[in-house]
Amino acid sequence: MKESSRRNLGIALAVAALAGNYSPWVRAAVQLPDALYLSSGQTHVVQTGLPMRAQASDGAVQVIASGDERLGDVALSAESTGEASVTFSLLGMIPVHETKVSVAEERTLIPGGQAVGVALKTQGVLVVANTSRTDAKSALRVGDVILTVQGEQVASAQGLAEQVSAAQADVVELGVLRGGKEISVEASVPVDATDGRRRLGVWVRDSTAGVGTLSYIDPKTQAYGALGHAIVDADTGGMLVAQDGAIMRAQVVGVTRGQSGKAGELKGSFLKENEQIGTLVRNSVYGIYGQMDVTPDGLLYPQGLPVGSRSAVHTGAASIIATVDGEGPKEYGVEIVRCFAQEEPSQKGMILRVTDERLLEKTGGIVQGMWLSDNRDNSKKPLK
Repeated sequence: MKESSRRNLGIALAVAALAGNYSPWVRAAVQLPDALYLSSGQTHVVQTGLPMRAQASDGAVQVIASGDERLGDVALSAESTGEASVTFSLLGMIPVHETKVSVAEERTLIPGGQAVGVALKTQGVLVVANTSRTDAKSALRVGDVILTVQGEQVASAQGLAEQVSAAQADVVELGVLRGGKEISVEASVPVDATDGRRRLGVWVRDSTAGVGTLSYIDPKTQAYGALGHAIVDADTGGMLVAQDGAIMRAQVVGVTRGQSGKAGELKGSFLKENEQIGTLVRNSVYGIYGQMDVTPDGLLYPQGLPVGSRSAVHTGAASIIATVDGEGPKEYGVEIVRCFAQEEPSQKGMILRVTDERLLEKTGGIVQGMWLSDNRDNSKKPLK
């Protein structure tokens, strides 16, 4: 009898727990954000789904509307830079969630959209393949970056060949960047039977070039960002480590239309212009960065636009700026169909659908290197 009662009690508790997990109160609390990132002066509405009240812990954030009995929305105003926490309470009595709020100073950036030529000089030289003369026990791997030979810096592919030959040794010590870590390896250097010179027996690359799209310019510092993705080596797929480089004035000369599952490709030229407009100092998974020397032509918003916070991103109509022909950057309509919450930087934050027939006709879909603008209420506020 006691065993049966315990079993029934266990079943009842399990059912209660399951029902609680699926109750509107629990679901509403779970859906409340753990963190918000706002710009000073920004107003943000948190949709709670239930009659909630909110209380802020610090003057950086003010609760300007709370406890709507019909909608349960809470409006927050970012008053000044700093950190704060907002406590949400059901009916103003039962605390159900705490949200951390970070308020940063509002920034203004100039959106780009121009095609730019990119010339990158790598740090050291990148191993892209082995030759038929490579020792089977070679310490070098495809994807390694050779930084030094016998302690001396390697500046170019030609310099590497000269340093290895000048060492006049059967084995040389190499400083190598592998998987983000600097290590030291010893590599055999056999004598080439053809010309009598000593060689490592690997193919290397010390530079690359291509055409991309300018993302933004900071009007205060003239710093720029471009591409929105890393420059990777075509043979190894690894991200190139930049030593220095430049961005050049470029022209779009053709477009390969996109297909299902494959973005369109822009074809450009910058060797004919051969005009440097900025320096390149960093290559990262989020794009390339450097300093602009010459203001590019065709800026649609030369005075800049305020940058929205990540918490301001929402589904709905938006626009992108891109150059897909020889006429310079233009604005095209898109729709944000899905947003991904980010607690830390990530490459993909949303899914877009192209709605502008002009862009669809020219490219067949999305082109890379876009500037995104919020079109709600006909405002123009670029989003990170």
